[in-house]
Amino acid sequence: METQCAAKHPGTCEMVHPKQPSHPGTLSSKPTRGPRSGKFIIAAVMGLAIGAFFWFDLDAHLTLETTQANRDRLLAFTDEHRAAAVASFIVTYSLVTGLSLPGATILTLVGGFLFGSLFGTVFVNLGATGGATLAFLAARYLLRDTVEQKFGKWVGPLQAGFTKNAFSYLMTLRLIPLFPFFIVNVVTGLTRMKIGTYVGATALGIIPGSFVYAYAGQQLGTIHSLKEIASPNVLAAFVLLGLLALVPTLYKKFSGTQA
Repeated sequence: METQCAAKHPGTCEMVHPKQPSHPGTLSSKPTRGPRSGKFIIAAVMGLAIGAFFWFDLDAHLTLETTQANRDRLLAFTDEHRAAAVASFIVTYSLVTGLSLPGATILTLVGGFLFGSLFGTVFVNLGATGGATLAFLAARYLLRDTVEQKFGKWVGPLQAGFTKNAFSYLMTLRLIPLFPFFIVNVVTGLTRMKIGTYVGATALGIIPGSFVYAYAGQQLGTIHSLKEIASPNVLAAFVLLGLLALVPTLYKKFSGTQA
């Protein structure tokens, strides 16, 4: 408590009590570092996961040769523990996609091989959409500066398309892979696109490609000898894969002609 006198009226003084905090028992403190440290921990875990993937050479196991060598074992496990197999597949696919690791194409083929073309497409779609969403959120909230430095040149062209119609443009990018899948995932996180729009357009846009690869995987899983490669179903799978690979080229050609 201290005595304070008015400047204009020196003869008048009043007792001034020190101001108390608005909430008794609480003192001002420095801003918490919780959110920032949490981001650092998550980024560190992601970095360790990516490092472990390459350190232990796990990508060497994501091959058609490995799948064929373990064909009977994988099918037996899927038949006996279908729920666990489905959950493991979706989680693995989400992690591979979310961390932008190599192997998504092989996993899509394995999905068709293990679960058939229809269910394989569904499970691939869940895994790919979930992983793409993780990459989108990581780029927006955790690794924004890093993504801007590495892929900043892609933001302008994508943002221009999203400004016109975000949903249809992203779905076109998913249907017609003009840009690599993982680049679209992370660069879109730098734009103003809403997460609901992102998830919906991604889930719908990847269905055709997922089905083609899942169908091919189902047919490749039936091959036991070189003679079976010439079967109609296997040849149809290769034709579909070839047509899918031509889609970006055809799109660029016809869109350029119309322009």
